[in-house]
Amino acid sequence: MTNKFDNWSRLLKVIERFGKSINGFAMQIGLHRAENLYHIRKGNYGISEDLADRIINCDPEIDRTWLLSGVGNMLKSESVQNEQIPFYCDEVEQILPNIAEIEPMGYMTLPYKTNCDIVVRSFSKPMSDTISAAQDLFLKHTEVEDVVQGNEYVLVLRRPTDNVLWRRVRWVARDDSQWRLVARNREDFNDIFVNRSEVVEAWRVIARLSVLES
Repeated sequence: MTNKFDNWSRLLKVIERFGKSINGFAMQIGLHRAENLYHIRKGNYGISEDLADRIINCDPEIDRTWLLSGVGNMLKSESVQNEQIPFYCDEVEQILPNIAEIEPMGYMTLPYKTNCDIVVRSFSKPMSDTISAAQDLFLKHTEVEDVVQGNEYVLVLRRPTDNVLWRRVRWVARDDSQWRLVARNREDFNDIFVNRSEVVEAWRVIARLSVLES
């Protein structure tokens, strides 16, 4: 299963657990129609907070973190296994273009499964909040053709400058060959426009951990 359909893959497991059709599942969780669910199946949308709440209200055994991000296990009662992820403390711009040649600083041990490949530190101001000195990014390597608009990625680009960018990806005028890279802090940082052909590598941001200023 490709990353493009990770959200649908999780939602389909939930629907199968309920033993319903897509329309029947929508009715059971209180949706008037199943249109949003079909959009998730197409890869247009992710699983929203509201949808997660509706599902968990009907089945509290489903883990909310797993439902929204894929981190951990589907059910709260499932056993937990530790996962060790290579950790790189240096800035993401220096690490990613040369990741195959760099040894990790160590390994981050987590008591759940994240489905990510590496953890890399970022000091990106466009994507950080005002109280964080840095962010530790949990990244999953993704095929460029599997990038889904609306999700956050760290992209390696064919550019002499700004060749590594962490942004939320949007299509331009419904054209997935033209990407608009959107910062979290849009007041201070403008959108960046790139051609998909400029993207060498894509790393999906599965999760992030704030490193607070002292």
